[in-house]
Amino acid sequence: MKGPILFEREGDLNVDPGAAPVIDDGVLQSTTVQRMAALVGRPSSLAKWFWSSALALIGFIASLAAWDYAVGLLARAPVLGAIAAVLLGLFVLALLALAGRELRAILRLGRIDAIQSAAASALAGEDLAAARAVGAKLRGLYGSRAELSAALARFEQREAEVLDASAVLALAEAEVLTPLDAAAEAEVQSAARTVATVTAVVPLALADLISALTANLRMIRRIAEIYGGRAGALGSWRLLRMVLAHLVATGAVAVGDDMIDSVVGGGLASKLSRRVGEGVINGALTARVGVAAIEVCRPVPFLTRPRPAVRALLRGALAGLFNRG
Repeated sequence: MKGPILFEREGDLNVDPGAAPVIDDGVLQSTTVQRMAALVGRPSSLAKWFWSSALALIGFIASLAAWDYAVGLLARAPVLGAIAAVLLGLFVLALLALAGRELRAILRLGRIDAIQSAAASALAGEDLAAARAVGAKLRGLYGSRAELSAALARFEQREAEVLDASAVLALAEAEVLTPLDAAAEAEVQSAARTVATVTAVVPLALADLISALTANLRMIRRIAEIYGGRAGALGSWRLLRMVLAHLVATGAVAVGDDMIDSVVGGGLASKLSRRVGEGVINGALTARVGVAAIEVCRPVPFLTRPRPAVRALLRGALAGLFNRG
């Protein structure tokens, strides 16, 4: 027989519900986000071992086949064999040069990662010596760039007057990174404008996809170059994984918030034209990826300067492109 169930409770019954502890679901959310970021940013050791061994095996078989072909051709026709040997040697030299460039690009990105870690440690511990070391690394990173020579000179001149770790990094941000931030934001706006224009004008869905992928990859590579990195083929793939991991770690669902604000403020044209509305949405997504790329490639985190807002970047990118109501 079903009926009401009475639970008798001992103790004080005058309990204020407002005094109950707040259930914090941020712990579970952050743990899930961290796991997703780890999955996106770092492949498993088994996958690394598999792809490394597969590439090594394919390279070995291809090299052996090319060597046997050149030796056999040299035995059959010495002149043609000599030409094949020379071409093979040129190919190997070009391959070694390409591998060297990719290695330099990866080391360059690793150098920026090391500066980011050092800056985070200096801020966490308020270590003045570590902050000055970060400043020295920034001068070494950008010392060969003529457009930053005046900014580096001002930073070096004023650094001795600052006696606080966060103030040293804030000075580096104000003097050295501000012009780089402006250039990176201009690249984001250019990419968002390109994606939005192609989406609004070209009626082919495949063209939208190709344009978005190309513009986003080019934008990420340009942002890395602006902040002192080099992105080759492997470097671009590593950088893309870092950007995706950062999007997940910072809450990829937050894309919807910025994007909705941007679309709602997009004016009458985005409400009347479906293609224009899709262009605004794709442009907002591109701007969000650009903001993530800036945060990944920037050697020092945002301290005194505000983090770039997707809505502001999209507004600047689409200013004058679509009529606003």
